[in-house]
Amino acid sequence: MMSQTKLLVATHNPGKARDYAHLLAGLPLAVTWLDEVGVTEAVEETGATFTENALLKARHYAATAGLLTWADDSGLEVDALGGRPGVYSARYGGPDLSDRQRYAALLRELAAVPEAERSARFRCVVALARPDGSAWLAEGVVEGHILTAPRGDNGFGYDPIFFLADYGASMAELPVQLRNQISHRAIASQNAQRILADLLKQESQHEKADQ
Repeated sequence: MMSQTKLLVATHNPGKARDYAHLLAGLPLAVTWLDEVGVTEAVEETGATFTENALLKARHYAATAGLLTWADDSGLEVDALGGRPGVYSARYGGPDLSDRQRYAALLRELAAVPEAERSARFRCVVALARPDGSAWLAEGVVEGHILTAPRGDNGFGYDPIFFLADYGASMAELPVQLRNQISHRAIASQNAQRILADLLKQESQHEKADQ
């Protein structure tokens, strides 16, 4: 029987760790999270891109905990705003705002932008890192455009104002199960899962060769 590799998910949220454990259930992994391994610090996300932030978190926590680590960063890129809010998606409009206040601020900034110029995308980058600093990247992107008013009650963040032409609906109008299959996080996670499977296969082969 193949031994289980411990995977650290770089989050302080046990619910998020459980979600990833469910997603990765088909792999020989024991999924853990920061608080469970005694890591209470938060890494300052100083990167200019999602890739930089994901790598920063993955490498830092992998070195700190001595474990293979999964970290992600994601957000909304609006073309009319030069790619903003981007890495500042969770902080856009100022500190301590609700999701509703953040997307309301974005709609105000885009008030004079015509529909044809409101293209946008959700992007998520997953970084996998080992304690030695070696790392792998996976990405997920969903294209859409920004509505002039929110629609739908499902989802969170900017989902109510993000329209998907293929579905004729905002992200927040989609059933949860469908959204979890087509979201930027889902696509990035699926791509990262394939990388993990290859890494675990290589480790298994090395273990057999050493026996």
